[in-house]
Amino acid sequence: MKKILAIVLLFNCSIVFGQNNLNLVPAPAHLTMLKGTFKISNKTIITKISGNAELDKIANYLQNRIREITGYILPIEGTVEKGKKNVSVINLDLSNKWPGNSHSVVINKGFTFIVANKEDYIFQGIQTLLQIIEDSKNKKEATINTGIELPCLGITDEARFPYRGMHLDVCRHFFPVSFVKKYIDYLAAYKFNKFHWHLTEDQGWRIEIKKYPELTTIGANRNGTLIGRYPGKGNDNKPYGGFYTQAEIKEVVQYAKERYIDVIPEIEMPGHSSAAIAAYPWLSCFPQKPTEMPPTMMSQKSMDEQKAGRIKLVQETWGVFDDVFCAGKDSTFKFLENVLDEVCTLFPSQYIHIGGDECPKTHWKVCPACQKRIKDLNLKDEHELQSYFIQRIEKYLNSKGKTIIGWDEILEGGLAPNAVVMSWRGEKGGIEAAKQKHNVIMTPGNPLYFDHTQSKNEDSVTFGGYNPIENVYAYEPASKELNAEEAKYILGAQANMWTEYQSNTRKIEYQLFPRITALSEVLWSPKEKRDWKDFERRLPAIFERLDKQKINYSKAYYEPKIIISATKDFNGLNVTVKSKQQKSKYYFGNKSESNFSLYVDSINTSITSSGLYGIRMLGSMSAGIGEKWGNAFLSPFEYLFTSDQKIYFNKATGKKITLTTQADKKYPGDGAFTLVNGVQNEKGMLKSSEFLGFSGTDMEATIDLGKDMEVSKIVLHTLNQQGSWIYLPSQVEVSFIPFIDTTIITKHAPIESVTHMVKDESNTQTIQLTEPKTCRYVRVYAKNFGIIPTGKPGAGNRAWLFVDEIEVQ
Repeated sequence: MKKILAIVLLFNCSIVFGQNNLNLVPAPAHLTMLKGTFKISNKTIITKISGNAELDKIANYLQNRIREITGYILPIEGTVEKGKKNVSVINLDLSNKWPGNSHSVVINKGFTFIVANKEDYIFQGIQTLLQIIEDSKNKKEATINTGIELPCLGITDEARFPYRGMHLDVCRHFFPVSFVKKYIDYLAAYKFNKFHWHLTEDQGWRIEIKKYPELTTIGANRNGTLIGRYPGKGNDNKPYGGFYTQAEIKEVVQYAKERYIDVIPEIEMPGHSSAAIAAYPWLSCFPQKPTEMPPTMMSQKSMDEQKAGRIKLVQETWGVFDDVFCAGKDSTFKFLENVLDEVCTLFPSQYIHIGGDECPKTHWKVCPACQKRIKDLNLKDEHELQSYFIQRIEKYLNSKGKTIIGWDEILEGGLAPNAVVMSWRGEKGGIEAAKQKHNVIMTPGNPLYFDHTQSKNEDSVTFGGYNPIENVYAYEPASKELNAEEAKYILGAQANMWTEYQSNTRKIEYQLFPRITALSEVLWSPKEKRDWKDFERRLPAIFERLDKQKINYSKAYYEPKIIISATKDFNGLNVTVKSKQQKSKYYFGNKSESNFSLYVDSINTSITSSGLYGIRMLGSMSAGIGEKWGNAFLSPFEYLFTSDQKIYFNKATGKKITLTTQADKKYPGDGAFTLVNGVQNEKGMLKSSEFLGFSGTDMEATIDLGKDMEVSKIVLHTLNQQGSWIYLPSQVEVSFIPFIDTTIITKHAPIESVTHMVKDESNTQTIQLTEPKTCRYVRVYAKNFGIIPTGKPGAGNRAWLFVDEIEVQ
């Protein structure tokens, strides 16, 4: 042991970071490259101390993983037998003399060891070694006789944050135990140590509770599912369900434990409780009130059942629903305590997540039992009633030695004394909680919601939003708004995988990778050692590793960046395309006119007419079916990237435009130019980057047509998606301004205005003039809807106004 310590201390005196050919993720804290190589072959053995059952399991894990990667089955021994020659050794050295919460991986000629003072640190070191083995094998394919040569090196490493989490929602869509285990393996490979398992929701209850069997016989099953993006295209009318037995829960928990991952269950309350209420209607404030579901989103079976007398249903669409657990009945709390009793038995985790988010107060405001509770306890309002609810549950769980985690809404009405806050609505809630000296887990939707797209040209339905790998890597959990003492309350961060639009395991992988690799480095590596350029250097090797492992992943990193901008004379559009893929070749042109050109490395051209424009980024030569495009047949090429975009030219396209109030930073689009770039969003929130979003504020834009023009019609493209708190404007006003002193633009003195009151639910607001107007400037003003009304998702909050394009004809 003394010799090992001396070697490691020597390594730490000459630290090298990022100046090597290794592709480790997350990057280690300290790394020294040495001369020579270590050969792993069928003559290599694994050694460890005897009598430690936990270390035995780790050694078996290492043996199995090396077999999967290399084909070698390495024997496990207590020590190296005397007299053995030409034997290389991988030693797992568990020593209480090893300092701190770190581990070390040392690779020498003939001898490799992983040393730490705790088993979980040994396990983390194994993940580093496995990556080195896999990359070394990928560089030069080895045979059973030649072996695999690993570079000699020394690493000392430890985690930056104690909480390194990933989440999986199995309620909107259900996934089998086999995939949950695979998901846990993904977490282990990148040194995550928390698995947040979202087990109950409006759309399904997924955990067996023996005291309440109808939670799974009824609550786990819905009669159908919304088709497509909310508000969808109807209901698929296909029964959907699934749940985990308690035996399966124990199996998953044990599997995770052997990989040093803590499984944190989430039992949602008091909101997101439709499935439980469907099973036991008395949990509702109004047991005889039928479950509300828009007819266009409801399955035929549910319609028939309600007509036949069934009251409560498992929800079949997405969103936030008014029917929540009744906070005025003691029977509600007794039910939850009984449920939590079984949950606590199944999950040894210190933490139990109780949700606490998106709980409408609509029913509570008119529920006699809830109002009596408010009066009896002298509570101020329904927000304080929710605080009472959370604190009562927390007290119960604390009595069982558990700590609660809740989404940041648990701050409303007063924070429970020992609660951990999971901040998802940005960082504001987490910052507030840390200042109150509460532990915090950061998980802001931007950039840590992995159900959001990582591509601006996504080919499948996602929740919306844009969280590319670059944004994930740039995220810093310890906000600058916290001082050093307050920052200590930031336990770490977590990415969330909600599954409204992820119904199969391949899609989950695609949304997870490669972003999980970026987050692993954010949470593990020292802040000062994070280096995006070095991470980019490692990405090709990461992709190669994922290919070898047959993991489905997004290649959005190589996706060409498409920039549409105004020409210098503001009479057309510039199109610029460039990728991080070196020496790329592209075809670009107007497919409507069968007119295209070949470009090398990048595209930089201009367009002046409407049409369906296509981009094809060409990759390696491959046999296969090509595509007849224009007058070319591109059969020899494999497309790395394809994109078709309709461009609609009108009198405003490519013109100068200014905004009186800038869009919210969450939905900035490409600035004001988004409204005149010729691109009309035809995919709803899937292409949210093509919208400007205004939270509670109005939109006012002034377009300079460049010269006096005759105007007969204006079309404002907006979005109506109330389930996402996005409302149409209440009115649209258009003003026409002649070519005079430009200071008039800021003086709000137009020559003439026309007001259009929005009465229907169309996404396009058309102002058709009775007589054409001649003007140079057109000002368009859209008034925000205001406060979301009672009974609607997000009631009481400011509505969003989303604007996509302004057409002037």
